[in-house]
Amino acid sequence: MSGTVRQQKFGKLVQKELSDIFQRDKRGILDNAFITVTEVQISPDLSVARAYISMMLVKDKERLLENINLHKKEIRKALGERIRNQARIIPELAFFIDEVEERAMKMDELLRNLHIPPAKE
Repeated sequence: MSGTVRQQKFGKLVQKELSDIFQRDKRGILDNAFITVTEVQISPDLSVARAYISMMLVKDKERLLENINLHKKEIRKALGERIRNQARIIPELAFFIDEVEERAMKMDELLRNLHIPPAKE
């Protein structure tokens, strides 16, 4: 995570609140999918938040991301209600799929399935 300390602190706040919003999804945006907000990067002027989300065990990730983007205004409004006393600007939200965990699982699987013959002395 790069940026100033201010950006990092604000990013952690937005990450925590977005996670809570997704966990308590009362609007049915997520279709009961389990989503984790892995990282939030904030622009230097604090006006844009890039949220990276991990969707484990979700079949159609692109469709779910599209659904989240359709409800972006509702999510931003809920975020604004939560952080209005701590921030002057409620950032515009941009959501991206974080595939780090899936790549790590694939790498683990590849390493487990490797057959390496013992070294000859």
